[in-house]
This record gives sequence, structure tokens and C-alpha cells, in this order.
Amino acid sequence: MEAERVQNVASNSKATTIPSEFIRSESEQPGITTVKGELLAVPIIDISDPDESKVLNSIVKASVEWGMFQIINHGIPDEVIEKFQEVGKTFFELPREEKEVYAKSPDSKSVEGYGTFLQKDLGGKKGWVDHLFHRVWPLDAIDYKFWPQNPTSYREANEEYVKHLHGVVNKLMKSLSIGLGLEEDEMKKVAGGEEAVYLLKINYYPPCPQPELALGVPAHTDMCCITILLPNDVQGLQADRDGRWYDVKYVDKALIIHIGDQVEIVSNGKYKAVLHRSIVNKDKTRISWPVFLEPPQDLEVGPHPKLVTDENPAKYKTKKYADYVHCKLNKLPQ
Repeated sequence: MEAERVQNVASNSKATTIPSEFIRSESEQPGITTVKGELLAVPIIDISDPDESKVLNSIVKASVEWGMFQIINHGIPDEVIEKFQEVGKTFFELPREEKEVYAKSPDSKSVEGYGTFLQKDLGGKKGWVDHLFHRVWPLDAIDYKFWPQNPTSYREANEEYVKHLHGVVNKLMKSLSIGLGLEEDEMKKVAGGEEAVYLLKINYYPPCPQPELALGVPAHTDMCCITILLPNDVQGLQADRDGRWYDVKYVDKALIIHIGDQVEIVSNGKYKAVLHRSIVNKDKTRISWPVFLEPPQDLEVGPHPKLVTDENPAKYKTKKYADYVHCKLNKLPQ
């Protein structure tokens, strides 16, 4: 039996209300919990600035104080971004039966594939989102059965985007390393070096009749090392700041960077994984394209030995990334 897709629920044009399983508790409802009329001034960093120490210090400061920032002039051409976004949008506009070809099986241990529900929700609630996951790097980690063949330019557009993404990843990881007093390649090494995985997720949030009651993705931190997020122009990303929820300002063609759990762990808590969530829109479809930089499943990740001392003991356990993911998705203690 095929899973119910949010896109199908949303396409019921007569609906003016949403099913109860999508209605969040009052402590989560964005209509109640969002700070109105104020956009969060997340740091915006021009990474093309020739003053490299200024760029490095800005990235480190944002990672310590915010856990997120936006980068501009990142070197990915506009047309590459536009083609990448267009093929993802086109996939979700295909007839349902074409999308279901890429559906993940219910008993799959991998997140890859087309789907709707990702992790256990202790309240039994559902997010107003469908998604497509697949790895885009390294080449030997890719399973092309999860890459749509329609549109025919899907593969080329993804490969071109990833080709330009490497420089961004290297600059970010180098800055995060130096900011910890480590050698410039050490953060990349603990992410798996050349074996580090780029996992793409396309989030598709259809229009929602009661957006004030629902969430696209509930509050969470990303379990990866870093996330490089490309949204469309529909406002929807929110971040927690001092226990309150704010809209994050949309900046055209900017990439939004999230510090993930693994970088927080490696830094022994100096860098902070950002708590964030997504809201939905009554009239417009929001789409986002996060790429999660992950360690290989069997790689053990823990606080970097050079950052652990008697005065600053390890604040996190060292464990295989696969075990960390299993605990996080199933809401088990780490």
C-alpha cells in the first residue's frame, strides 16, 4: 500500500481545514509561537572578500554565536543554481505514479528515495512536507536508482551543482578547523576526508489551508557535519533564538549554512548546532534543497583529542555515525 503523500492531501481543493494529524500542539503552532514582524538578522558573509582573515573570523564567530549564517558570492553561477532548482521542482510536479517509482521501501534502513515521513514523532504528528533523498557524492556512494530520469536533465543539473559545491565545502571546513586551533584539514578529515558523503534532500511543502497550525519540519538540529541549504523564494525557515522562533530573512541566491551535530561534537561544544524548523504557506509552494555533509556510516566521531583537557573534558560520546543517526531518528538517548 502506498503511503499518503502530503501533496495529495493538499491537492484536495475543497479542503479549508487540515487533518488532525498535522495540527501541532499550541507550544509548536507557528501562529502562536512565531515572533511577528521581525526577521532574524542571521550573519551574511561575503566569502569572496579578499581579506581571508575577515572571512574566517566571520565564519567562526557565526558558528559559535549562531550556529548558522548565509554566504553570498560563493562562486556557484546563477544559471547552475537555477537549473538545479528547476529539475527538482519539475520532479515534484510529475504525476504521482511517476514519483512513486522512486519511493523508499517501508523496511529500508536508508533514507534514500521519495517519501513523506522520516523520523519518529513522539506526539504522533506529521509534517506538511514530502521529500526526495539521494546521495550526490562521492561517486562510489551514489545509487542512481533514486535519481529521477524525468526530467532528462536532472542528472546533469545535479552533477554541475555538486561540482561547484566542493569549493564551498572546502572553504567552510578549513575555516572551522582553523577556528578551533587545528590544522586546516583536520575538520574535513573527521568528516571522512574524500569519503565524506553529500546527501541531498529536496523538501516540497505544498500550500496549506491552515499554515498557522502546521509545521513543514518540526524543530530539530541537523545530525550531519554541516548543511548547505538552498531555498526557493517562499519564506519558511525559522530559527530559535533565546527560546523564541523567528523567520530567517530570505537572501536571493545565498546559501544558508547550518552547523550540524557532528561539528558541535568535534568542537566539544564550541560551535553550536542550530535549532531550526520550517513553516508553510497558505498560497505558495515552498521548496528547499539542503545538502548534508555526512561522515561515512562506520566512521567514529567524537570530540577532537586536541580539544579535550582536564579543564575541558569531553562533553560528548564518541560513536559511529550510523549509531548516532539511528538514535536520533528513533528519539533514543545518545
